[in-house]
Amino acid sequence: MARGKVQMRRIENPVHRQVTFCKRRGGLLKKANELSVLCDAEIGVIMFSANGKLYELATNGNMQNLIERYKRIGVEGQAESSEVNQSQVAEQEVFMLKQEIDLLQKGLRYIYGDGTAAHMTFDELQAVERNLEVWIYNIRSTKIQIMAQEIQMLRNKEGILKTANQILQTKIIEQNGLFDVSMMIADAPYPLTISNNQPKVQ
Repeated sequence: MARGKVQMRRIENPVHRQVTFCKRRGGLLKKANELSVLCDAEIGVIMFSANGKLYELATNGNMQNLIERYKRIGVEGQAESSEVNQSQVAEQEVFMLKQEIDLLQKGLRYIYGDGTAAHMTFDELQAVERNLEVWIYNIRSTKIQIMAQEIQMLRNKEGILKTANQILQTKIIEQNGLFDVSMMIADAPYPLTISNNQPKVQ
């Protein structure tokens, strides 16, 4: 009698489901063990039943070593993949820059009327125009930034000069005050003396 094809869907009957799990689990572990013996491969199988029971097989006898090896190779594989991606991105950027340089050189020859320069297509002219607009924007932004820095420097210098001017004016006022007192003493008709004797009140 021919064996019917089993539909791959969840078995609703819990008894049939458990029986099928036990049979197929044994077959899976047996196949893994045979593959390890035939091909000298290190195989680790981990499974949990519907009840949460753990079943495992490590053909080298140590599941922990297999897991650590898997983690180590996984990390190394990610690092290699990252390096490959970075290399591809760098190559793509270099290719795009070369294309842009070729286009700009062609545009310069075309602008300066070089007879050897071939006529540029509409798309190439649009690309050159976009590049020129970007350059103009960058130049203006840099110019505005430099002007703002210079204005700030001039304001700082102005503040320093104002502070120095105030200090000098204060010193001049103090010196003029001392000069006026000394002139008053020199012009007095009789010498000024300061006596410690106070007049007695009677």
